[in-house]
Amino acid sequence: MARIAVIGAGMGAMAAAARLAVAGHRVAVYERTDTYGGALRRFERDGFAFDTGPGLLPLPAVHRDLFVKTGKEPLEDRVELVQVDPSARHVFADGTAVSLPNVSRAGVVAALDEALGKGAGQRWGDFLVRAREAWDRARRPLLEEPLWPNWQVLAEREPYPAVPHKRLLRTRRAGTLAEVGAWELRDPRLAALLESHALAYGLDPRTAPASAAVLPYLDHAFGTWYVRGGLRELARAVYERCLARRVEFTFGAEVRGIVDKDGRAAGVELADGTVAEAEFVVAGVPPRVLDGMVRGTALRGAGEVPPQPGAPSRLTVLLALRGGRPEGTAHRTVVHTEDRAAELDALFGAAPGLPERPTVSVSRPGDPALVPDPDHEAVTLTATVPASASADLRAQADRMIAVASRAIPGLRDRLLWHEVRTPADIARVTGAEGGAVPAPALAAAQGRLLHPANTTGLAGLFTVGGWSHPGGGLPHAGMSGALVAGLIVEGPEFRGSQ
Repeated sequence: MARIAVIGAGMGAMAAAARLAVAGHRVAVYERTDTYGGALRRFERDGFAFDTGPGLLPLPAVHRDLFVKTGKEPLEDRVELVQVDPSARHVFADGTAVSLPNVSRAGVVAALDEALGKGAGQRWGDFLVRAREAWDRARRPLLEEPLWPNWQVLAEREPYPAVPHKRLLRTRRAGTLAEVGAWELRDPRLAALLESHALAYGLDPRTAPASAAVLPYLDHAFGTWYVRGGLRELARAVYERCLARRVEFTFGAEVRGIVDKDGRAAGVELADGTVAEAEFVVAGVPPRVLDGMVRGTALRGAGEVPPQPGAPSRLTVLLALRGGRPEGTAHRTVVHTEDRAAELDALFGAAPGLPERPTVSVSRPGDPALVPDPDHEAVTLTATVPASASADLRAQADRMIAVASRAIPGLRDRLLWHEVRTPADIARVTGAEGGAVPAPALAAAQGRLLHPANTTGLAGLFTVGGWSHPGGGLPHAGMSGALVAGLIVEGPEFRGSQ
């Protein structure tokens, strides 16, 4: 039995802690804030409650596996999972709206044909077939195994089977998500639907590789799920699973450094000078934070994945509304910008700023646990913004409310109050510089969207969570926890679950 110190109580770190504890190790978690869950936080006021991080759970099989492997208990025994249907309603720039059924290719094709015109659904359906092939090609090496030492193969290999396209007397294949939309979907509304999945993860579809097609495919193939009471309930369930496996938690405990003994991690040093010895250290913190903890040690070896480019953040607006949620309201509505080029230029240009007309995701759960009574509604708006954004965020929140009014008639008349959660708030709870939010790992693009391996240049030190392999997002955090546990329990030859 080894002593293992885990830095941070985010979802990936807790997933690793639970798996390591059930393998017989003594695990202690040190969290600098006063609670667990990382970005999965909750805001409460006047009987209203809101998730301030992610609001929906993709690929629930990852967390089902966690609960089975750490207690032979279904996830559904700990939280109530609800499949969201429709998976989303989309309101496009021209006013066209479409609701997409959850996990139904035939239903999606029919809905798109009816809303956008005959042939639109078939083009989207054909795209999903190609996206599935990309998923099948990339899933195991990219997500379910430790990062390959020859990761350059993933960087160079584009798994998406783009359709040949004749352009200027030349035959070309789409290399970016935007080119997939323009050349294969051939409808600005379908392109907006496609690109919104990248934008939600802070990716510029003009530079994101075609392999980003797996993002809408995940929603389509595995469904979109809601946890009754909000996703904070999922964090609570994972935390309680850790406690049941005798993981020790110390909150308000900031780790100042990693103890390095003879070239191997030997514990952690806390801000109060206390040293907690350990045979292994698992760090669920952003790279720059970890670099500050390991002074004088090269964490990245030769041939390591290059540093990630700066990731954007998100702005969240919490709305308390008078009046109940109307029957048949979609849980999630995406209101698309009226000027996509201007939005992308503002967010990803040389001098990132705030778009005048942002794409806004409107979450209306209709969950009685989130409101004081049936005559009120809790609504959450989210939009991508640059990391470190600070100027005019209140004005941007007002713009988001105006955009959301396209999906919620009479919104301003119903508004009791609103709260704004900024990149600074994300930075405070996650430690990420500027409140940046990591994207999932993607193949191709010369490795720009791969993440550093879970192993490091310091023996015995491992990284977990969204800033390490396989990247950001709740499913990926759970996958990283499984990979780190496997590497510690089975050693460097571990190649993932079969």
